[in-house]
Amino acid sequence: MSTAVSDRIEKEVLLRASLSRVWQALTDASEFGQWFGVRLDGSFKAGTPISGRITPTTVDPEVAKMQKPYEGMKFEIVVDRIEPKTLFSFRWHPFGVDPKVDYSREPMTRVEFTLQELPEGVRLKVTESGFDKIPIGRRAAAFTANEGGWAKQVELIQKYVEKTS
Repeated sequence: MSTAVSDRIEKEVLLRASLSRVWQALTDASEFGQWFGVRLDGSFKAGTPISGRITPTTVDPEVAKMQKPYEGMKFEIVVDRIEPKTLFSFRWHPFGVDPKVDYSREPMTRVEFTLQELPEGVRLKVTESGFDKIPIGRRAAAFTANEGGWAKQVELIQKYVEKTS
C-alpha cells in the first residue's frame, strides 16, 4: 500500500521476520546501509547527525544499478527519534544529489519508520513529510524521486530481513 499527497509519501509493507530482526535492520547503521545503499560513518543516536557515502545496495542488483550513478556522493541525515522496536526517524534534504547545490539552507523533510508487530510478521510504515517547505523550484523533483525511491526501499528491506532472518 502507498499513499502520496503533496506534502507526504507513505509506504507500507508486511515483513515476515521478527520484530527484533526488523528493528536491527533499521537501527544498526551498518545493516541499514547494506539494504538502503549507503556506507555510514558511525552509529545512529537520537539528536545526532551522521554522514557517509552512497554505495549501491547489496540486496538487489537491479536497484544497485539504479544507485550506481550516485555512488560516492555524500549522504547526511540527522537522527530525530529512536523509540525501541516502535519508531525510528531522521531528517534529511530530499533528493539532495546535485554536488553544486548547498542544501544546508533548505528545510529538511522527516522520514519516519514505524513498526507494528502482527501474528504474521511486522508491519513497517515509512512516511516522509515536509515537502511543502522545500523550495518550489525543486519540490516536485524531490517528491517524485523520493516517491519512487521509497517504493524500492520497502522492497529492499523486505528482501534483506526475510533473507537474513
